[in-house]
Amino acid sequence: MSVYRDKYTRFGIPDGGDGGKGADIIVRAQKNLHTLLDFQFHREFRGSHGGHGSSKQQKGKDILPVIIRVPCGTIIHDAATGCLLRDLKEDGEELLVARGGKGGLGSRHKGVLAALEPGEEKNILLDLKIIADIGLVGFPNAGKSTLITALTSAHSKVAAYPFTTKFPVLGVVQSEDDSFVIADIPGLIEGSSEGKGLGDKFLRHVERTKVLVHIIDMSGTDGRDPIEDYKIINQELRQYNLELSHKKQIVVVNKMDLEQSSKNLESFRKVMRKKIYPISALKGDGVSELAVVLLKTLRKSNED
Repeated sequence: MSVYRDKYTRFGIPDGGDGGKGADIIVRAQKNLHTLLDFQFHREFRGSHGGHGSSKQQKGKDILPVIIRVPCGTIIHDAATGCLLRDLKEDGEELLVARGGKGGLGSRHKGVLAALEPGEEKNILLDLKIIADIGLVGFPNAGKSTLITALTSAHSKVAAYPFTTKFPVLGVVQSEDDSFVIADIPGLIEGSSEGKGLGDKFLRHVERTKVLVHIIDMSGTDGRDPIEDYKIINQELRQYNLELSHKKQIVVVNKMDLEQSSKNLESFRKVMRKKIYPISALKGDGVSELAVVLLKTLRKSNED
């Protein structure tokens, strides 16, 4: 409320300026982010109030929005209704989740003040489905972590026991003229499509990959049958999402440096119609050749 007066003005002229707009809350996808771990402890975001109006019809300052940065592939749901608000797939894509308050009207509007409109409040749920060009799938302890370490600069935990990898790991494979992102998906087991071993939480990360690399332990560690392992993983992919069975799949047989692997490979070739790529991720045998195959397959997939 403000009134202008001077020696020539008997009753005064209302000249109070409008209040400024409060800050919006915007969620924006950013390609150089890969996890939602930052939100484990920082869960509340509050926009500042707009600036106060002043005399001489001066408007209060509008406040810049608060930007919440998330990885590409983040899905946003309204916590109250469960409604899907947005799937942020592309770098720079954003969603206005809460609108800032509207400033009140100053007395310059015919001398009548109007109350401000409060800003919105909203609880949202963030869910991340990673986006990668290539996804590694296979049973636990098949050598996926060792392979992604050999292919990229990403270092997934490696050890000789199942379920070493508890979260998807992203790595970038660099070549002379190109690069692609590869994801180490935690090991799947029979019943993964129904949630056994947290398999349904892992399988959803495969949905956005363009090419699947199926890693098979050809040594038959722990008495496993490589042929049966191949059938089980493909069955779980089909049961979880039929579209996964239509994705381009490259079959890679690992641990060829072990004695039993050569014998098992002969039996495996008799039932396998697809081309097989034998490697030893631990010793690096065949890894460079596989990287070339992956790049060519990915380029062809992009063209299609």
